[in-house]
Amino acid sequence: MSSKSKIALVTGGSRGLGKDMALSIAKKGIDVILTYRTNKEEAEDTVRQIESGGQKASSLALDMNRFSSLDQFVKEVIHILGTKWNTNNFDFLVNNAGMGATVPFLEVTEELFTEFLNVHFKGIYFLTQKLVPLINENGRIINISTGTTRFSNPGYSVYASMKGAIEVFTKYLAKELGTKGIGANVVAPGPIETDFNSGAIRGNPQMKERLSSLSPLNRVGAANDIGGVVAFLCTEEARWINGQRIEVSGGINV
Repeated sequence: MSSKSKIALVTGGSRGLGKDMALSIAKKGIDVILTYRTNKEEAEDTVRQIESGGQKASSLALDMNRFSSLDQFVKEVIHILGTKWNTNNFDFLVNNAGMGATVPFLEVTEELFTEFLNVHFKGIYFLTQKLVPLINENGRIINISTGTTRFSNPGYSVYASMKGAIEVFTKYLAKELGTKGIGANVVAPGPIETDFNSGAIRGNPQMKERLSSLSPLNRVGAANDIGGVVAFLCTEEARWINGQRIEVSGGINV
């Protein structure tokens, strides 16, 4: 491949939705740096899959709950860009890394709230701030939200509140980074059958059936329902989509 391939950084790209995003982006002829929290083997397997398709890829460790580690992570991004791509910049930032827990509002602890705050809002806010100087003109930021900012699902009060903050934040990114030629959008998946949140949907037939019944298409989503939409937002065809929330939920609760 040409060394002029564009480069995407996908956080949480070793498994689930993030893995499909990374693979789908690579199929568009874009190189990928993906991050993992603990499972280096899964991340390296995803890298191998991308490279077998002809694109360059690399993986880096990133724990969004360790706020103090963000500066070191940015240094590692700069290092890998220089050594593997001979550049100082990349094009697309996909803020996908996350954590899940289904906890009723009355049972939420301050500790859990703080962890969700760090992983889903504070960490993304400041990681993006630190990475913007590395993003090329005409680059994009894609933040992953959730259908539960539009409709309520009991037990998701913390998760959805942080994602709601991300959706507002994305509008401000679009407004304030426009002068740099950088666009920003939100992709909001509906219920997806993956191992996210300890496989809450995959491992619970009753929940899966209930959520399927809420969709006009009578099913929950799969990881490969989402990745292609994120990849599309990294293409030239999507250049005029900016400041938008794109829900990819099969029309649940429409």
